[in-house]
Amino acid sequence: MKTMYYLAPTLVSAHKISDDLHEAGVTDWFLHVISNDEAGLNKEHVHSSNYLETLDMVRDGVIGAMIGFVIGVFVAGILMYLKPFGPQIPEVVYLFVIVVLTLFGTWEGGLMGIASKNKKHAKFDAELKAGKYLILIYAKKQHEEAIRNTMKGKHPEAKLVAMDTHFLNPFSSLERV
Repeated sequence: MKTMYYLAPTLVSAHKISDDLHEAGVTDWFLHVISNDEAGLNKEHVHSSNYLETLDMVRDGVIGAMIGFVIGVFVAGILMYLKPFGPQIPEVVYLFVIVVLTLFGTWEGGLMGIASKNKKHAKFDAELKAGKYLILIYAKKQHEEAIRNTMKGKHPEAKLVAMDTHFLNPFSSLERV
């Protein structure tokens, strides 16, 4: 599955694109619009993006989990070596230390991600501030050609600006078109 990024110039255009893609078989689950005008999207009943798409919770949560895991392994290693609570401590306690610190790192990373915009979408900040609408279309391989034809034929005003071949990977980079 790929994510196709289109820039639409107006809210009316974004609404028409949404309607035409629905007719082509793209459901709301696979179509999201990012805009600085959330009230306009709600008023026009255009499916807007969610926090997982606009914020870096997932990316920073994964980074936090990795850091927490490394720290957990380090702390568990120190505890195993020093045995501050005596030699009778079961091995599962050290595993528990690793799990707790990994989860804590995930939580902290996610909280940091809430405070930052999605790195993939930062490339489009200037266009969004100018009032344009970024349309994310999650296209299955069998629907990709129909989506491209619909966009070319009915909406030449919307420009394909990027493709993401790994929509689940928060660390992949966008290919600007």
